[in-house]
Amino acid sequence: MDFNFRKVTAIIRCESCEKVAQTLQTLGVHGFSISKVKGYGEYADLYSNDWMVNHARIEIFTEASKAEEIADAIMKAAHVGLEGDGIVAVLPVEQLYRIRTQSKFKPHETEEVSSGKN
Repeated sequence: MDFNFRKVTAIIRCESCEKVAQTLQTLGVHGFSISKVKGYGEYADLYSNDWMVNHARIEIFTEASKAEEIADAIMKAAHVGLEGDGIVAVLPVEQLYRIRTQSKFKPHETEEVSSGKN
């Protein structure tokens, strides 16, 4: 069996969370996780001792065929046009396991799989 899944991870501004979540739900994404993170990259808070900035991380496991569409939707919804808008990464997934059933996720199960609770 061919297991062809991707993990889409986005680091975005906290104030963009609601718009991105609504966009993903409209797109038909059935599961995603949102968590608060701190860090710096293109944008750093130079007035803070550690330069850290609060952002949100969104994680989605999905079929490879849907990953680009999801990444594009996140970028459009989160775009403000300023440093610190964030990033989106699409990574290959070798395998997924369901903890509840202690079984491998089967390729024909097409709904997105959340890495937690949305």
